[in-house]
Amino acid sequence: MTDTSHVVYRVGVAADSAAVALLHAESWRRHYRGAYSDVYLDGDIVADRLEVWVARMAQPRGDRCTIVAEADGQLVGFVHTVLDADPLWGSLIDNLHVTAGLKRNGIGSALLDEAARFVAGRRPSVGMFLWVLEQNVDAQRFYAARGGACVGRDLVAPFGGDPTRLVGHPTKLRYAWSEAAPIFSDGSP
Repeated sequence: MTDTSHVVYRVGVAADSAAVALLHAESWRRHYRGAYSDVYLDGDIVADRLEVWVARMAQPRGDRCTIVAEADGQLVGFVHTVLDADPLWGSLIDNLHVTAGLKRNGIGSALLDEAARFVAGRRPSVGMFLWVLEQNVDAQRFYAARGGACVGRDLVAPFGGDPTRLVGHPTKLRYAWSEAAPIFSDGSP
C-alpha cells in the first residue's frame, strides 16, 4: 500500500480539463476493452474526452461537481457528480477514476466520500447511483464494499450515437445508494 496521506482533494477547475481527460482516456483503455472497440479506444480518445471535459469544466454549475485528487501536483483521480439526474435514483456519479498504479490505496473511497458529501450537502435525503460495465468486476466489488447495491442492468449506448464504438451489445449495471450520507468511510458527513 502506497502512502496517500499527501493526496489533496479539491473542486476541479477549467485548468484541470486536460489532466482529467487524459486519466479518463487511460482508464477507459485499461478497463473498457471488449466493450468498446479497439479502434475507438486506440484512436484519438484523449481528444474525444478533452472535448467533454473542457465543456463540463469551463463554467461552474451548481448542479454538478468534479472533485480531483492530486499528489505532488499531479492529478491521480477524479469524480464527477450530477445532482437530480434521475427522479427515482437521485444523483449520478458520472465518472470515478483513479490512476492505475494508485488503486487500492483509498483514493477511490475518498473520492466517493467527496461525491457523497456534495450530494448530502445539497440533497440530504436523496440517493446516488452510477453505472458500471458488467465486465468491470473489480469496480463492482468496490461499489458493493462501499454499500452500493446492484439494482438493475441496461445496454450501453454508444458514445456520440456511433455503434462502431462498441463491441456487440455490452451491458452496464446500476449501483445505487438510498442516501448519500451512509457512504462516508470515516462515519462523518
